[in-house]
Amino acid sequence: MNSKSDTIGQYAFASQEDRCAPRAAVNIPSMLRPSGSSAFQVTVTNLSISGFACETFNGLRPGTLCWLTLPGLGSQQAEVVWRRGPQIGCAFANLLNQAVLDLIVSRHKAR
Repeated sequence: MNSKSDTIGQYAFASQEDRCAPRAAVNIPSMLRPSGSSAFQVTVTNLSISGFACETFNGLRPGTLCWLTLPGLGSQQAEVVWRRGPQIGCAFANLLNQAVLDLIVSRHKAR
């Protein structure tokens, strides 16, 4: 049986590699809290039911567990999957509901 950490890692890899969930370009000021640390502000630049990308200069590394708080939505657990300069990509531990995603995107679509 896989541990929860192994399952999250496998899901994170699959969700980022397959890129099966459509991503929406957004501009959402949000809060990100790495495990064991204080929350800080980030800007989410794309969002899907399976994950998100954001800009941060806090040096988070792949494998870091974190919680993203979007406006109007409770904290969502995620894991950092990749990092490229100030951009990180994260996979949610649980998929977002499509209706919730649609509402968030309608309010914060990048222009």
